[in-house]
Amino acid sequence: MSGDGGADGALWRWEAGAIARAVRAGEVSAAEVVDRHLERIAAVNPEVNAVTRVLADTARAQAAEVDSRRAAGVDPGPLAGVPFTVKENIAVGGVPTTHGARWFRDATATADAPPVARLRAAGAIPVGRGNMPTLTLAGMHSRSELFGDTANPWDPRVTPGGSSGGDGAAVAAGLAPLGLGNDSGGSVRVPAAFCGVTGLKPTEGRFPADHRIGAQDPPLSAQTIPVDGPLARTVGDLRLAFEALAGPGADPRDPRAVPVPTRGPDVGPARVAVVADPGGRGVHPWVREAVDTVAAHLSDAGYDVTEVPDVPRHDEALEAYGRMIMTEFAATWPSVKRILGEEGHHYIEMSMARTAPVDLPEYLRLTGVRLTVRRAWAEFLAEYPLLLGPVFTSPPPAPGLESRDEEGHRAVTEALRLCTVTGFAGVPAVAVPAGVWGGLPQGVQIVGRAFREDLCLTAAEAVERRVGRLTPVDPRP
Repeated sequence: MSGDGGADGALWRWEAGAIARAVRAGEVSAAEVVDRHLERIAAVNPEVNAVTRVLADTARAQAAEVDSRRAAGVDPGPLAGVPFTVKENIAVGGVPTTHGARWFRDATATADAPPVARLRAAGAIPVGRGNMPTLTLAGMHSRSELFGDTANPWDPRVTPGGSSGGDGAAVAAGLAPLGLGNDSGGSVRVPAAFCGVTGLKPTEGRFPADHRIGAQDPPLSAQTIPVDGPLARTVGDLRLAFEALAGPGADPRDPRAVPVPTRGPDVGPARVAVVADPGGRGVHPWVREAVDTVAAHLSDAGYDVTEVPDVPRHDEALEAYGRMIMTEFAATWPSVKRILGEEGHHYIEMSMARTAPVDLPEYLRLTGVRLTVRRAWAEFLAEYPLLLGPVFTSPPPAPGLESRDEEGHRAVTEALRLCTVTGFAGVPAVAVPAGVWGGLPQGVQIVGRAFREDLCLTAAEAVERRVGRLTPVDPRP
């Protein structure tokens, strides 16, 4: 249900766009919006453990500023009064950036990271921090050494996903209409799919970011592959967040970011390639049904939908991604392992056992392979501006399956494969709900050309109009 009524106890159900319109028109105050969401957090977060730290005092102070600006006739911004959560590895000024690890529990940030600053400048208000796997390295399930497990509000017997799982669960359960996470191989898209919300993995270089831990920048793969991205309950809200995050001009803290316009030229009824089983490694029947359902919705909306044999350089991209990432991890693994704490190291150790680090000549060769993969994707998307495929090729698994044993690790990493390949290729993707199968939401992703997030969002909106909105939901025992 969308929010278009007055100020009442259901404000936490409202879409971000409806909140911003009402605050800008003076129909509801930002203070009321924040208070209703803080009440929802207090009532529901004990069940889902999505929010690790509630930013009540600063949220109320910023809400008062938004209301004061509006009262003075100053534009309070396109996201005026909209609460959002921020993943534990993205800096919020004056608040610890813990990465879910005890080692960083007191590492207070001196300033907002660029995406937080841009959302705040648009009038949005941080209300809490989202849980994540420790250092993002402890697995796909959002279980941190510092804050414990986040539950999927649809069913605690399955994971909410990760690594931005706290923000996905928070958005799904009505704790905030927007969440801010990051994604290199599915860390925004998977929680969106598992929690029944939408999520955007932007093009590499689309949003300015700062992923330093302390003063040190990360190595090459960790510089270029992870991107910050929003989660929301509707595609319209996702678009509002996207436009605020893209923002005007450059940010000196991130010389990689490119200030490209948020909307490109019209390409007419876009061709859509469909790949339900990337790499031909198998796909669950529910996932296949979800992809087929969305393909039919897009065809009904006027898109030229064609099933194609596979995505570009699937196996080559998976191998190169794994070897580059594991080589970078191996260099610092002894110290990182200590920070991960008890049990947190299993996932990466199993990953390194399956994909061994390489020597310097091979690593340098792999940097060329990445360009080859990106070129192949650019050529593919020149023919098909959009690709439809699964986010995860099976239903949501049990919490922590990927860290239990080799079989669970293989099952989860293979199910993530299209997220991994598209992350390595640096292209944008929107995760959008396809419906509910077996009592759980099933999401798909719409992948697009570099810097054409607008095409992905427009197609996702066409899907959403036919599927409807699945959240917010009350947590289920």
